[in-house]
Amino acid sequence: MKNIDKIFQKTGVVLQGEEAMRELGSRLSEDLEVGDVLGLVGELGAGKTRFVQGVLDGLGCANAGNSPTFNLVHEHTDGRLPVAHFDLYRLRQMDEALEIGWDEYLTSGMVLLVEWADRFGGELMPSGAVWVQIEIIGETSRRVWMRQAGN
Repeated sequence: MKNIDKIFQKTGVVLQGEEAMRELGSRLSEDLEVGDVLGLVGELGAGKTRFVQGVLDGLGCANAGNSPTFNLVHEHTDGRLPVAHFDLYRLRQMDEALEIGWDEYLTSGMVLLVEWADRFGGELMPSGAVWVQIEIIGETSRRVWMRQAGN
């Protein structure tokens, strides 16, 4: 992603409802380029998967689907850009990510969308990754911050 609005970095953006989270993901998909990596962070139910579904919708993927919690990664190759959607929640050790081909995905030319990206202190994430932090502030309200690693 080339540009991350300064408002995301300083105060975040408050969203109301799941559809708003999806819309944010869809809007941000317009700025994605081959090789971009987005790391999503937030507690269970924060909206990480809804955000990813919005990105996939925005890229024109036919199956925005669910989180790959049990498969760990889903590939979507039918949109404007190829995407690998990871869910690291169930991993116990960083080596498990390497075993599913993490390093190969980093050099694959795919966009990587990574739920629970902070699972291992962020050690898996490359420099330049965009971090998407989602905070639950109410029953249907979320605050979303975005920053690019190194900024």
